[in-house]
Amino acid sequence: MSSWSDSCIWWHVYPLGFTGAPIRPTEAERVLTPRLDALEPWLDYLIALGANGLALGPIFTSETHGYDTVDFYSIDPRLGDDAAFDRLIAACRRRGINVMLDGVFNHVGTAHPSFRAAMAGDERAQELFRLEHTDAGVTHQDFEGHRGLAALNHDSDAVVELVADVMRHWLRRGAMAWRLDAAYAVPPEFWARVLPRVREEFPEAWFMGEVIHGDYADIVTRSGMDSVTQYELWKAIWSSLLDENFFELDWCLKRHNELLAAFTPLTFIGNHDVTRIATRLGGAKAALAVVLLLTVGGIPSIYYGDEQAFRGEKTERLGGDDDVRPAFPAGPEQLSPLGAPMLRLYQDLIALRRRNPWLATATTVTRHLDNRAYSYDTLGPDGQRLAVELRLEPAPVAVVTAPDGQVLRIGGDAGSGQ
Repeated sequence: MSSWSDSCIWWHVYPLGFTGAPIRPTEAERVLTPRLDALEPWLDYLIALGANGLALGPIFTSETHGYDTVDFYSIDPRLGDDAAFDRLIAACRRRGINVMLDGVFNHVGTAHPSFRAAMAGDERAQELFRLEHTDAGVTHQDFEGHRGLAALNHDSDAVVELVADVMRHWLRRGAMAWRLDAAYAVPPEFWARVLPRVREEFPEAWFMGEVIHGDYADIVTRSGMDSVTQYELWKAIWSSLLDENFFELDWCLKRHNELLAAFTPLTFIGNHDVTRIATRLGGAKAALAVVLLLTVGGIPSIYYGDEQAFRGEKTERLGGDDDVRPAFPAGPEQLSPLGAPMLRLYQDLIALRRRNPWLATATTVTRHLDNRAYSYDTLGPDGQRLAVELRLEPAPVAVVTAPDGQVLRIGGDAGSGQ
């Protein structure tokens, strides 16, 4: 475990969407454009929010959405080049911001040169992929039915060496952490072979896996990852608030306590793959979701725009992610003022969390539970106590009482943004 990760609060950005890059580009649109530079005007906004980590979605050369990589060693020309990456890293370092990269190591796009070589019969290249040899020829295993995504062969020594080398390459360039995309689809034993090789050179690096279902603690132990995405808590938060049934949340927080004894999960209420929390719940209940995110243990990740109460629905169709991966304006001053109440709520709760850093590993104890009202204490290792009360009727309200006696009262108007 790194020495800095528990104090990190991530602002999660999907760069291709954030910068307005074409997601399904024509050849003419693949021209080198340093769109990563558009992130620098937002770094002070990240700091003002209270965050100190920038979690970037895919930035390596790909065919479309970034998760169909064709070159792990180059910046997608729609976003810039090595020089643009270096400028962003330098700007983050000046502000004390750690950068996490998105590593898509379960699969590559079928336009990847090594995959094309494998399909042409190159035996060394074939070692990299899960291929099937049939009477009709060679075919490939894909990722979740997407034929444009060729699954890597995680039993192969060559893939172990490739992934370890890619990680070291970008850590040398200034990244501090890796999000391991689709880690749930990769055998934990693969990461157990890769990560020690990377840690030999970068002992302070942090590795967080995207895991949706399963035994999170066991996966962390077997893989050697530092953390995984806490999808159980994400689902319990929005589902309990939507259905007005806090029993689900209470059960999940007990499970969350058990996880915290083993590792510190990455917590979130929004990301690039799910419908916006304000769309699911409306502004008033979304504000209560923010309270939950920032008053329980974990390493919080805030998806860009959620702190402005942005709306957006994910749908199952071509381009169905576009609505939750929008372009941002050139600078914070161009944001609509309608998002200001939600932004202030995030700032107030993050400031409380900064004053009480023990919250990262704190556990919760239930004080009151029924369908539409829930109260809990968040407890630190040295007797610290944060009290939280949530009520859904007659209107959604939360009251947070800090150890120093400060009281935050959150009402339904906090989430009336865009």
